[in-house]
Amino acid sequence: MALPEILTGMRVVIRNVFKGKETMSYPEVRRQPWPRFKGRHVLERHPDGLEKCIGCELCAGACPADAIYVVGAENKPGARFSPGERYAQIYQINYLRCIFCGLCVEACPTEALLMTTEYEISGTSRDDLVYTKEQLIVDAPIQRHWDTKIEYSPDRTTKQKAGRDGASS
Repeated sequence: MALPEILTGMRVVIRNVFKGKETMSYPEVRRQPWPRFKGRHVLERHPDGLEKCIGCELCAGACPADAIYVVGAENKPGARFSPGERYAQIYQINYLRCIFCGLCVEACPTEALLMTTEYEISGTSRDDLVYTKEQLIVDAPIQRHWDTKIEYSPDRTTKQKAGRDGASS
């Protein structure tokens, strides 16, 4: 009665017992994400140091999870933060709500908001996962929390030794 189904199930089990394991010793061994992976957000600057964000709040309006909070303010002649008339006085992304869809990046008219391939977003409290404007504006490469010894390509065909800061060398 149920013998064909049992034999089919056993055939699947026996076929997969001898396959190689997919487990990696994270964080010592990492896999690079695919280039189109949507991870941590970054606010960009112009080459002269002014912020690209003009505080238009379109990213907050496009966010389906309501994870972005922006308060725009007027630039003053003595203190300019962006090349336009306005700048983002308060800019926050709540990563507890963010669904990493990328609609905020698509809505940005000045291309100030980008999504990197960095996927290590952690915190010890809920407040640690609400990133402010100061945390989102990154002038140097994002530092990883743990050292990486080996880093695999996204398709796992090539491996390379990683440097001290986690960047491939």
